[in-house]
Amino acid sequence: MSNFFDTVDPTILQSYIFWSSVLVLKMNIMSILTAMKRFAKKAFANPEDAPKGTKVVLSDPDVERIRRAHQNDLESILPFFVMGFLYMFTNPSVVLATNLFRTVAIARIAHTLVYAVFVVPQPARALAWMIGFLCTGFMAVKTILAFL
Repeated sequence: MSNFFDTVDPTILQSYIFWSSVLVLKMNIMSILTAMKRFAKKAFANPEDAPKGTKVVLSDPDVERIRRAHQNDLESILPFFVMGFLYMFTNPSVVLATNLFRTVAIARIAHTLVYAVFVVPQPARALAWMIGFLCTGFMAVKTILAFL
């Protein structure tokens, strides 16, 4: 009996692991970015986090912008983790799979930069989001077709 993982090209697996790890680090950095902005703006969400004499602030626009970017990561990167993993079992070309993984990661990093770090007017954020969305959608369709 052969192992299902034997069907995955090791180069594709290596690329998936690398770019998924980059995205995990990126999401972890979002937590740090949120905390840094909370301290800079003295916008603490919990009384136990706020220094004495500091009020709880739940609606600072700068903190909320970073939180929305982080939420968008969760909505976009987690599906990529699943679809990228499943896509590896469709026997894709190494070049295509690697470029899809790379493109999603770079698009998500760009999305954060234009949304939460250096606020850039639309359509920059929408384009960055759409690139990752379309790549993940492409992998989903190819996976569905491969396993019909």
